[in-house]
Amino acid sequence: MPFTPLHMGSGILIKSLLQGGFSLMVFGWTQIVMDIQPLIVLITGEGHLHGFTHTYVGAVLVAIFAALTGKHLSELGLKLLKITENNLPISITWSVVLLSAFVGSFSHVLLDSIMHADVEPFFPFTQDNLFLGIISVSTLHKVCIYSGLIGTAIYFGVSWKLKKDT
Repeated sequence: MPFTPLHMGSGILIKSLLQGGFSLMVFGWTQIVMDIQPLIVLITGEGHLHGFTHTYVGAVLVAIFAALTGKHLSELGLKLLKITENNLPISITWSVVLLSAFVGSFSHVLLDSIMHADVEPFFPFTQDNLFLGIISVSTLHKVCIYSGLIGTAIYFGVSWKLKKDT
């Protein structure tokens, strides 16, 4: 299903561990960009549901696009939400943007490869999907949910600790 929130679980966990070294907004934007192609297929009924964007070659291109657009969209979002650092607008570095976009696109392909038979992650080199069914869909969903919950707890625990120490 396009735009599933389950993909955000891994991003929340990574954000909790890397804190300012990872942008959850860029990661989330990448999840949306990844699923535009399947959304078009669902709307039109034409094409391969999990097509080129759900390959690692496609994920590289999606990550680059998501990074180039996501940096500015995320900074605008932070400004609109009035989230600042020392009363200054937050600027997300290109290294953080690129890491977040590539982790977002590659993790998306991996997670969808486990549960969707039509994903061909290594296309054009092979049409085989070595990840399909390595764990059950139910277990995959639990891993995504628990990653998000654990990440949320870690993030707020670290934030609380940092505030307490200052």
